[in-house]
Amino acid sequence: MTTTAATMTEPVQAARQGSRVTARWRIVAWLMLALVIAMTALIVTVRSAMIAEVGRNLNADVVQENQEFRTFAGEGRNPETARPFTDVSSMFEVMLRRQRAAEGEMLVGYVPARQQALTVEGVRTPSLAEAGLEPGSSEFGRLLTGPRSGIVETRGGDARFVRDEVTLGGERGVFLVLAFERHHLQEVDSTVRLMVGVAAGALLLAAAIAWLAAGQILRPVRSVRRAAAEITERDLTRRIPVQGNDDIAELAVTFNGMLDRLEAAFAAEQRFVDDAAHELRTPITIIRGHLETMSDDPAERAATTTLVLNELSRMSRIVSDLLALAKAERPDFIHLAEPVDMAELTLDIDAKMQALGPRRWTLAEVADGPAVVDAQRVTQAVLQLAQNAVEHTGDGDLIELASRFVRDPELGDAVAITVRDDGPGVAAEDAELIFDRFARGAASPPPVRARAPAPGSASRSCAPSRRGTAAR
Repeated sequence: MTTTAATMTEPVQAARQGSRVTARWRIVAWLMLALVIAMTALIVTVRSAMIAEVGRNLNADVVQENQEFRTFAGEGRNPETARPFTDVSSMFEVMLRRQRAAEGEMLVGYVPARQQALTVEGVRTPSLAEAGLEPGSSEFGRLLTGPRSGIVETRGGDARFVRDEVTLGGERGVFLVLAFERHHLQEVDSTVRLMVGVAAGALLLAAAIAWLAAGQILRPVRSVRRAAAEITERDLTRRIPVQGNDDIAELAVTFNGMLDRLEAAFAAEQRFVDDAAHELRTPITIIRGHLETMSDDPAERAATTTLVLNELSRMSRIVSDLLALAKAERPDFIHLAEPVDMAELTLDIDAKMQALGPRRWTLAEVADGPAVVDAQRVTQAVLQLAQNAVEHTGDGDLIELASRFVRDPELGDAVAITVRDDGPGVAAEDAELIFDRFARGAASPPPVRARAPAPGSASRSCAPSRRGTAAR
């Protein structure tokens, strides 16, 4: 017993050791986590795409500036002579005077023989000195001797560059285009910060909406919890209002169905207790009264003993009836399996009925065919009707048994089993009490001998059937 108790309580303790965070907060937290992951992935992807776009634009800009230099070097004219340039310095001076560098862009014309560097700078562009690219420095020397294009690291940030060379009048000149990334990346970062701010606001709004939506969705669950807390053994009438057709509504419907079954079970239990108390009170009172007043007279003791035994037998029958009534409300009270041959069942019931008493037993009609019925319960019910007929008739009176296939308005194809007798029948005012538990009608007149069956004295039992096949 100790081991079983420990085993039974372990799941409960384990369940109570779990998280105390409410389902509403868990829904909001999981939704926020999903949104944060999605927005983080979106922001990172957008930032990467913007940085890649900056790189493509800068590459296109430096290539375009270099193409313009090549065109000018091949087709340009000195404005003073209207003839092609004869020296690199004048060409650089004229070309750069006409150029306007883009933001973050620098154009450099350098004549190595003169150590002369002419520059044009766009807005927010560091100078050669600020970038650490003064003529004669090692960094500037690498630009002149290294690859013709690429990315160079400077004190002003990374810069994309393209180098080109031209020789006029035996003089060599170098043309450099540098595009600094820093201010473009600062714009990207500014955009990303704006996106982060908008995302944070969206998350707050989504959290509020999720909180309200989770509360709305979980409202039936809270109703189930409150209803479960309000349910007691004496009040099972609490029900949950059902709205919609979703899963939560199905939960409420299922819970209400469970409450219906619990209420029916408790009502059946209460009826059983009430019936037992009501029906057993009288024989117990009789037995107690006779035993308390019983004298030492042998004849009186024998009479009292006989009465007590009769009352005990009646109590035994009452208990059996109560148990049968209690079982009748269980879903497994009737077992429907294979089709039963109604002719064989009817003959079997007739044989058992004839042992109940000396009556004029008659078999009026026999249903010929199979029907899906619980043969045991049908036999029990019909024998009870027959016993009732025996109690209300005398020796030699008619008791008639019949079975036939009928078309019932409610059941459809069915088999009807009737028991008719010469008894007094049921009074009209007692007809509605027939199916009440342990109900008793008004006193019936004594049995009338040798008369036709009175209207209303027939008892009938129906069961769904389908002739020739398994019944539905």
